Amino acid sequence: VLGCADLPTVELKIEVVLPEKERGKEELSASGKGSPRAYQGNGTARHFHTEERLPTPHPYPSPQDCVEAAVCHVKDLENGQMREVELGWGKVLLVKDNGEFHALGHKCPHYGAPLVKGVLSRGRVRCPWHGACFNISTGDLEDFPGLDSLHKFQVKIEKEKVYVRASKQALQLQRRTKVMAKCISPSAGYSSSTNVLIVGAGAAGLVCAETLRQEGFSDRIVLCTLDRHLPYDRPKLSKSLDTQPEQLALRPKEFFRAYGIEVLTEAQVVTVDVRNKKVVFKDGFKLEYSKLLLAPGSSPRTLSCKGKEMENVFTIRTPEDANRVVRLARGRNVVIVGAGFLGMEVAAYLTEKAHSVSVVELEETPFRRFLGERVGRALMKMFENNRVKFYMQTEVSELRGQEGKLKEVVLKSSKVVRADVCVVGIGAVAATGFLRQSGIGLDSRGFIPVNKMMQTNVPGVFAAGDAVTFPLAWRNNRKVNIPHWQMAHAQGRVAAQNMLAQEAEMNTVPYLWTAMFGKSLRYAGYGEGFDDVIIQGDLEELKFVAFYTKGDEVIAVASMNYDPIVSKVAEVLASGRAIRKREVETGDMSWLTGKGS
Repeated sequence: VLGCADLPTVELKIEVVLPEKERGKEELSASGKGSPRAYQGNGTARHFHTEERLPTPHPYPSPQDCVEAAVCHVKDLENGQMREVELGWGKVLLVKDNGEFHALGHKCPHYGAPLVKGVLSRGRVRCPWHGACFNISTGDLEDFPGLDSLHKFQVKIEKEKVYVRASKQALQLQRRTKVMAKCISPSAGYSSSTNVLIVGAGAAGLVCAETLRQEGFSDRIVLCTLDRHLPYDRPKLSKSLDTQPEQLALRPKEFFRAYGIEVLTEAQVVTVDVRNKKVVFKDGFKLEYSKLLLAPGSSPRTLSCKGKEMENVFTIRTPEDANRVVRLARGRNVVIVGAGFLGMEVAAYLTEKAHSVSVVELEETPFRRFLGERVGRALMKMFENNRVKFYMQTEVSELRGQEGKLKEVVLKSSKVVRADVCVVGIGAVAATGFLRQSGIGLDSRGFIPVNKMMQTNVPGVFAAGDAVTFPLAWRNNRKVNIPHWQMAHAQGRVAAQNMLAQEAEMNTVPYLWTAMFGKSLRYAGYGEGFDDVIIQGDLEELKFVAFYTKGDEVIAVASMNYDPIVSKVAEVLASGRAIRKREVETGDMSWLTGKGS
């Protein structure tokens, strides 16, 4: 039990060890071999084609569709405990909290993590892999990533036994899409005006549109994107480069039709006229709006050296970019510029496919600013053990080729590295150039500043995702830019709620992850400006927890092979309880692993 003088205690009980077979499943889905919308049915995953109607359980299932069984004795579970129970047609997560039993779907709908390995706290269960939270009373998704909620099943107690009743269809699907309104605007699709216009169809844009429909909004919604695809799982691009666009789709085509969310693909907004509430597209099309969400994301930085326009030099922004890189890299020499998340994920993925993989980086170690020197070194060693060659503390001075095709990368250290393919991962800039004359405020770096409600300086204009700076509640409302997938989801929802005047505020604890060589690194918090790193566990074995501190406070945590400790810390921070440096310096992890108080 974690206590604080002026805060309620937070009871957290968890198991720490995630079996190897479960961890492997995550890497499978994270590497794109399993789709985020592969539904389980009769034990086999199947993909729904874009033309196929999404299956939804009937609101009043017939008795034949239901299964009921006694799953345990009332004394088998203590308060704060969770257990997976078998119901014949599938498993259910049984939770005992404050003397009450709850039965829910047992897998996180995002990537299929076993929620029994997660963290139970404050009436919700947090996923051990990526931090999504579900209300145990309703099954509703309360924090991100992901789009769907859990099914909630009936529980009854008879003669000291716990019975669970569930629909067979719900047991197979393992996910529930919230009830949504449909568009009743008669002019939708033909009119040159829309009630809500969303610029950008990443996680922020999609969650905004879905939240509006979940909240009963039935007017016109138009989502526009530079991409040629419907919204997709962009973080997978660098983790699994040969995944096809249809495997990455977050929702099938039928979903957008069913709920009247119009998507304009390959549609570029060039000007925003806030006085007349109108945008102009590159092709001259004009669209008026009542409410506007700006979620344009970012554009990859490119090299500025000689030869940068050479063939086979890539940034990775779309599935087509990723697919071309992996096709051209097979059996060839690859140079990756930048040892951040994108560069290192691409390097890890290509090691088995390319003849050689080299990484060029200005810093001394990969991830140094983000994860610190010691963790960066341990990860670098893992890469070197997998035949990745590093050229550190240098940068590219020239790209050389023959007949326009890349052959060599010349470094400022005068070293020449053979290269048939070059992938550039040196960061990104906010894609906000089209807003410069609009009157919508931009900061010196091109980010859109918003308040806690995701509102810009212009009434009725909201912004979310990678292109914004916002006040981070648990870091004293410091204005920050956090370009994480999970944060974009949360900001999209808050923007939608405030379009509907619900006065919601951003209070999510940032959570991110990366997967390399079948190992996942998880991270929660906001560690910028950390002045010390306290490491528990074994860096050499890549089984560790790193606490990032500033002064006497823990501001972030990273871990490998130590689930669900990052979700635990995220839950503690989300509860408003500060973690002190002295608590993590002792090496006694019992306060986090549920084995002590």
